Amino acid sequence: MNLLVDIGNSRLKWATTMPGGFVVGTAIENHALTEVRLAEAWGRLPKPDRLAISCVSARRLAETVHLAAARLWPGIAVFEAKSEAQAFGVTNAYLQPEKLGVDRWLALLAARRHYASPVCIADCGTAITLDLLDEHGRHLGGMISPGLELMKKSLSAGTAALIYEDSAFAVGPANHTGAAIYSGVVSAAAGLIEHVFSAQADSCRLLLTGGDAPLIASQLGFSYRIDPDLVLRGLSLLLE
Repeated sequence: MNLLVDIGNSRLKWATTMPGGFVVGTAIENHALTEVRLAEAWGRLPKPDRLAISCVSARRLAETVHLAAARLWPGIAVFEAKSEAQAFGVTNAYLQPEKLGVDRWLALLAARRHYASPVCIADCGTAITLDLLDEHGRHLGGMISPGLELMKKSLSAGTAALIYEDSAFAVGPANHTGAAIYSGVVSAAAGLIEHVFSAQADSCRLLLTGGDAPLIASQLGFSYRIDPDLVLRGLSLLLE
């Protein structure tokens, strides 16, 4: 058994590998991430053969994972994922391959392995990222935009009258400010994805991941597939 850990900008996701797949555990919000909290989550697990970490968030969170694992399982082998120029049939488009977010890199690896190419990957998390992969495994580059919460918070921070609301509303023309902001940011995210995807060949598939994927997907005019564990799938590949 291996333990897979994906530390995003807002939360930590984890899973244990099992024959034929993996079992996903309960995610932990980054603000609540401590050694004690990890010990509670992992205390009953058998010692993993290896621990694999993907981290795009603060370095201290990865260090917390290292410390918790060392206390639970002294001597455990730890592997930390990094973006590369080429791996598993995928060629990185970045001029400096190591600068591509490791979560985006792992998503590309997983998409190449588990889904037919070409593919457009939309990761709908704290940031919205889009990455294109052609039928030969060539990464064609990508885009980065603020996610839904960041868009709402930027309006609140940059204006005097638009107040941040942590509420959900029906998406459409609204008759009060909170609903208007909610509809605007969801529609903006869906519009970005549709704009990029509509320019691709008919053979391209749309693959969504990230916490806001179901909400944004509900506003899309294209067929899609949601894979909430795409980064974990990529991380698992690196331990093969």
